[in-house]
Amino acid sequence: MLVLEQALNGLQLGVMLFLMSAGLTLVFGIMRVINLAHGSFYMIGAYVAATVAMRSGSFLLGLLAALPAAGIAGMVVELLVLRRLYRRDHLDQVLATFGLIFFFNELTRMIWGRQPLFMDVPSWLAGSVELLPGIHYPLYRLAILLAGMVVALFLYLLFSRTRLGMQIRAGATSREIVGALGVNIRLLYTLVFGLGTMLAGLAGVMAGPILAVEPGMGESILILTFVVIVIGGIGSVRGALVGAILVGLVDTLARAFLPGLLRLALDTAAADRAGAAIASMSVYIFMALFLAFRPAGLFPVSES
Repeated sequence: MLVLEQALNGLQLGVMLFLMSAGLTLVFGIMRVINLAHGSFYMIGAYVAATVAMRSGSFLLGLLAALPAAGIAGMVVELLVLRRLYRRDHLDQVLATFGLIFFFNELTRMIWGRQPLFMDVPSWLAGSVELLPGIHYPLYRLAILLAGMVVALFLYLLFSRTRLGMQIRAGATSREIVGALGVNIRLLYTLVFGLGTMLAGLAGVMAGPILAVEPGMGESILILTFVVIVIGGIGSVRGALVGAILVGLVDTLARAFLPGLLRLALDTAAADRAGAAIASMSVYIFMALFLAFRPAGLFPVSES
């Protein structure tokens, strides 16, 4: 029973990571930009949703406000900052977007203060569902899983069934040729970046009722997001989905069961200390072992 519940928790974490990593890998795969500030748009989505939800009493209004806020913020950053970095070295991109992290964190403190905000789970998602006899699981966490599946389906249809998706994939292959064919490649890149940051904002909204909404909240999840992208294959949305699920399961199951397993060989205090330490490293150990056999990740772009 506990294994099933923790596996579902791992899937839920995986979906959160997918919403983050899909946007980030999309931007890198198409625009070749390393955006360390991606977690800032996750934070923006969470703050806007929490503010609107508290003032209106409606979680849905908070969601509807947060998505365009994160998307517009992303497009403004692309227009003012990243557009000047496309042909620059990756080090310049890293330094510029690292600076954006400090900018957004301080801007958040200026607007909302240093105290964290808290979002309530909407009343219509506050209950639990009996999945199996004796196993109740929070309805809100199941809603996060459903949201992740809907986003995955949307991205698949966008890139494989629409003209815009064809233009995006072509622009990733040859920016100059696509521009010569009459496609406004600058507008296309702005829309792609806005879509990526909107997905990050959606992840922030989903995380709001589970975690505290506070300045700098995007940095911790950003690290796991990069792990997901490396495992899944840089630039692959399909790889981001599979990698996110694997990372979510490894992280959750290790934290839940590793201390107990170590108690079979160590005393309780030592097992708890060692288990907590190893569990916190489990994702990175998994990544290192995985890349020893597949250095390009699960789904390299060339194979997608």
